[in-house]
Amino acid sequence: MRALRIEKGIVRFDPACAAPVLAAGEALIRPTRVCIGSADLAVASGRVAFDGVLGHRFVGVVEKLHDRATPEESKAWVGKRVVGSISVVCGKCERCRQGLSAHCQLRTVLGLSGRDGCFADRVALPLANLHEVPKSVPDDAAIFAEPLAGVLHAGHMLRIEGKPYVTVLGDGLTGLLAAQVLVKLNASVRLLGTNPDKLALCEKWGIKHRHVDEVGRRQDQDVVVDCSGSPRGLELAMQLVRPRGKIVLRTTPAPIPSPTLSHDRGVDLAPAVVNELELLGARCGRLNDALDLLAKNAVETASLITTRTKLDRAAEALRHAAMPEQVAVVMEV
Repeated sequence: MRALRIEKGIVRFDPACAAPVLAAGEALIRPTRVCIGSADLAVASGRVAFDGVLGHRFVGVVEKLHDRATPEESKAWVGKRVVGSISVVCGKCERCRQGLSAHCQLRTVLGLSGRDGCFADRVALPLANLHEVPKSVPDDAAIFAEPLAGVLHAGHMLRIEGKPYVTVLGDGLTGLLAAQVLVKLNASVRLLGTNPDKLALCEKWGIKHRHVDEVGRRQDQDVVVDCSGSPRGLELAMQLVRPRGKIVLRTTPAPIPSPTLSHDRGVDLAPAVVNELELLGARCGRLNDALDLLAKNAVETASLITTRTKLDRAAEALRHAAMPEQVAVVMEV
C-alpha cells in the first residue's frame, strides 16, 4: 500500500506501507480524493507531534468491514461512497456519557493523533464515523465536507440575529468557506485577507472583501471569526470587535515561541477583559449538515481547488500546499 508517512519528524512517501488492520466495528475505505489541510502542514512542520500516515480529509468507497460485521451492516455500507468524522471516540468516558463525545478524553484523530490518516491507498475508520455522500455531490465537492462542517458549527454557535456586522479574518480555505456560509445567515459579512487571487473569489461570489492592512481598527464589528491560523489573528480581532462583541476562533493558532527562547511576545488579552469580549472556540461539526448544504449547491467549491495531483506526488504536494497562493491541494488516489 502507498502512503505518505511521518516518523520522528521526517516525512516520506512509502510505496510499500502495511495496510490497516481492522478492529471490530471498523470499515476499510479506499480513498478516491484526499485534501491537504492546515493541520496536515502543522504535523509536517513539527508544530503538531504525530507519527504515522498523514491526512484527515477524504472521500472514498467502503471496500469491506471487519469479520464480525453483520450481513446487514455489510449490505448497508460496502460499495458506498463516504466521508468520515476525524475524531474516533470511546463512548464510555465521562465526557462521552455527558454528551461531549467530541471532547472524548480517549479520542484518537485521523492522521493527527494516535490513528493513521488517509493519505494512503486504504484507511480504516469505525462505521459510526462514516457518512454516505449523496449521489448528487461529486467527489470534488465532498472533499470539503469536513472543513465546511466546522464552519457550520461555528455559525450555529453564534446564533446570528438581526443583521450583525461580521468580519472573517483569513483568506485560506476555512475563511473562504466561512464567508460563504455566514453571508447566508442574514449577516453583513466582509473577508479580510492578503492574497489578491483569493480575494478575487469573494468578488466572484459577491462578498465584501479588503486587504487586511487597509482596514481601520475602530471596534465596530459585532462578530469576528478568526480563520487566520495565526496568534496575531486574535490580536487583530480584539481591535476590530465592539465591546461585548464575539470572537470565534475557528482555526487552531500556531503556537507562539516561548519568551525564554524568542523575543516574540505573547498576545495581550487585556482588551478581552476591558471590553468584556466573548471568545468562542469552534472545532469540528456535523458532516451530515455539510453534505446537505453541498447537495443543495449552496456553497461554491470548484474554485477552491487550486492544485490537483496524484498520491504518488504527495510529498511534493505537501510542500506545494504550504505556498501562500494555494487554497486547496487535492490528490487523486
